[in-house]
Amino acid sequence: MSAAELTPPEAARLAARAGLPLDEVRHAGVAATADHIHSVVSVLRELDFGDTPPAFAFRAADGAGKTAHGR
Repeated sequence: MSAAELTPPEAARLAARAGLPLDEVRHAGVAATADHIHSVVSVLRELDFGDTPPAFAFRAADGAGKTAHGR
């Protein structure tokens, strides 16, 4: 296990701190799920969107690639 992975006791402690106490049988599953989510978000953070306009500027009804500003 790497130092970045969340351990079951840490998951339980953080859940309790957030007001979500967990049964002991769920600690490992919650830790594994949190680790998976963290790995997916880490990959997303590495993406370079360049000049991609924000989602609020996209109009699906106008067709792919067109924005609310007509560009």
